[in-house]
Amino acid sequence: MFEGIPTYPDAGRFWDIVQRHKVNCLYTAPTAIRSLMAFGTEPLKGKDISSLKILGTVGEPINEEAWHWYDEHVGKRQCPIVDTWWQTETAGTLISNIAGITAARPGWATLPLPGVQPLLVDENGIEVTEPGEDGLFKGNLCIKAPWPGILRTTWGDHERCRTNYFAAYPGLYFTGDGALRDAEGNYRITGRVDDVLNISGHRIGTAEVENAINMHSGVVESAVVGYNHEVKGQGIYAYIIYNGHHNEEDLTRLDISLTVSKIIGPIAKPDKIQFVHGLPKTRSGKIMRRILRKIAEGDLNNLGDTSTLLDPAVVEQISQGRM
Repeated sequence: MFEGIPTYPDAGRFWDIVQRHKVNCLYTAPTAIRSLMAFGTEPLKGKDISSLKILGTVGEPINEEAWHWYDEHVGKRQCPIVDTWWQTETAGTLISNIAGITAARPGWATLPLPGVQPLLVDENGIEVTEPGEDGLFKGNLCIKAPWPGILRTTWGDHERCRTNYFAAYPGLYFTGDGALRDAEGNYRITGRVDDVLNISGHRIGTAEVENAINMHSGVVESAVVGYNHEVKGQGIYAYIIYNGHHNEEDLTRLDISLTVSKIIGPIAKPDKIQFVHGLPKTRSGKIMRRILRKIAEGDLNNLGDTSTLLDPAVVEQISQGRM
């Protein structure tokens, strides 16, 4: 196990460890992969990472660009990539392709593991049985039957466990995530359903918008939050780490908006785009969207505890550049 950040003392830290210990399996977060992408392939040069046999991603949905970079430059297109979906509460992976057995698919967790019975339901808890115009089923991800690692209680607060996981849709375990399913039964996690924006009556997942933004060639990483908008109800505020010429920021904002419009539709175009040098992350690589939401809304005096962040100073930098 590795503790620290993959870019210290330099962006070759992961590859040094793989070479030194002849690592077979590399399992990391998409956030880490995207941060390494920003440094290009130079840190990989001269490093013997041929011991790698399997790659994995965990913690959040991986965007397609990061998946392909991971596959091409780290796995040399020889290592299967498992995109694992699970939660602390599930005690293990529930949806994932099996390395060397089931095919990988960029951005998709693919098939449930044996014995796991996922289900997509709408806001009223009714099973989604009709696909959308794109041929995909879309809904809130639930599990309809117990699995070996299912949680049974929360220490000292059983009622909290019941209401959080089993009360929203009686008889089902509610994961809190939204998902897509194709005709073959493959699943794509779209992110937390509480990370959903309501733009002029249209419900859009922040993960969908982030994935579209990340398709732009100059974008290293992005985080999207909602903020109060006088006309739309909610507006889209995008924080973007950009790997390019910042003297062309206005042109790039337009280009990024066009990219999102092309992939999702005009309704999903960010209302505000702020270029940043870093995002507030915990030491495990999770982006603290709560803090970004406060900054977007101008509530700078109520950001909460930032001491758990990997780099608390980044919050001040983002606050100063707020649009």
